[in-house]
Amino acid sequence: MPTFTALTTLTGKASADALGEAMETLNPEPTGVGVFEVEDGSGLWEVGGYFTEEPDLAGLALLASMHGAKDFVVSELPDQDWVAKVRRELAPVEAGRFFVYGAHDADKVPENAIALLIEAAMAFGTGHHGTTLGCLRALDRLAGQGFEGRNVADIGAGTAVLAMAAAKIWPHPVFAGDIDQVAVDVAQANVAANDLQGRVKCVEAAGFGHAALSTAAPFDLVFANILKGPLIALAPDMAAHMAPGGYAILSGILNPQADEVVATYAEQGFTVSNREEIGDWTTLCLQLSV
Repeated sequence: MPTFTALTTLTGKASADALGEAMETLNPEPTGVGVFEVEDGSGLWEVGGYFTEEPDLAGLALLASMHGAKDFVVSELPDQDWVAKVRRELAPVEAGRFFVYGAHDADKVPENAIALLIEAAMAFGTGHHGTTLGCLRALDRLAGQGFEGRNVADIGAGTAVLAMAAAKIWPHPVFAGDIDQVAVDVAQANVAANDLQGRVKCVEAAGFGHAALSTAAPFDLVFANILKGPLIALAPDMAAHMAPGGYAILSGILNPQADEVVATYAEQGFTVSNREEIGDWTTLCLQLSV
């Protein structure tokens, strides 16, 4: 069965959300619509739809004009087994003591590695992206220095790979929160697949906005692998929910954006413990002043 994509960009989240919603009214209707911020600091948002038959080109042109978007680019994708393709290309990732893998690579787990199973169909946030890889390396580095996270939170957890990594090395509670219920469901499935039920609590929350997180605070380690804008907005809450001397591992930051994030968190009493660039992305390990 052929698959078509229709992609465009425009400025502003509200406009992008409105356009994404309007695409649902097309005939033929899309099988899925996605709205994503372009992670290059441009302020642009990408809106895309997937179709099992050729979309209404005139309808797309009209929607683009109405919402101030660029003309849609429509492409036909080759017919192939995408999960099989991901499985072939999604090689295991090593990040210090951690080994992130799909079930199809279970026979490749090194004997002494801390294994984290993420299925290929849930590939976002597996460790292959420089942001997640950087966070895993930062965790490995902290643990190697003798730090022990006794109360850990993963904000914007996605697959919960970071929360699970902490739960694998320390016998203490870990919270995984995400603003999207679908991500929370994925996180819970991954927690079960890694036999961490009862060790990682998954909640739907924007930032620290959940009673379970507020009650559990202050945290001595918080992951936030999101984007520069939300990280900056989160800074006061981060300081308010962390114990003095605690660490924040932050990523989702393009390299040119890192200084601004550092400066914002410095105003809240954080200092840089470690900073690593992987490709286009920076991971910060910050410590709250005692």
